[in-house]
Amino acid sequence: MTESPNSRRRFLMQAAVAATAVPLLAKMAFTPVHADALKKLTLDNAQAKALHYTENAATVKDPAFKAGSSCSTCQFFTPATGACALFVGYSVNPKGWCSGWAKRA
Repeated sequence: MTESPNSRRRFLMQAAVAATAVPLLAKMAFTPVHADALKKLTLDNAQAKALHYTENAATVKDPAFKAGSSCSTCQFFTPATGACALFVGYSVNPKGWCSGWAKRA
């Protein structure tokens, strides 16, 4: 079986391209999402109004409020990104609070 030099050369070129592409693709795939990629939740947002969201838990007068509760202690809050599962696509203030608060397990 004879192999033409062109196919060997083509294989080496493809291997070189793959060797450089793999680390770049891996870096893109494992780059974490940062909080700045999310929009900050505003108080005039319909969902925020419905759940009585406030950016400062210390000022809450809601009867459902429990002392010590804030976004940072809620199971729906993701500290790394500031995201909240109740407000998809938005970041919330870790010192904030809403009526959907549930104690982190």
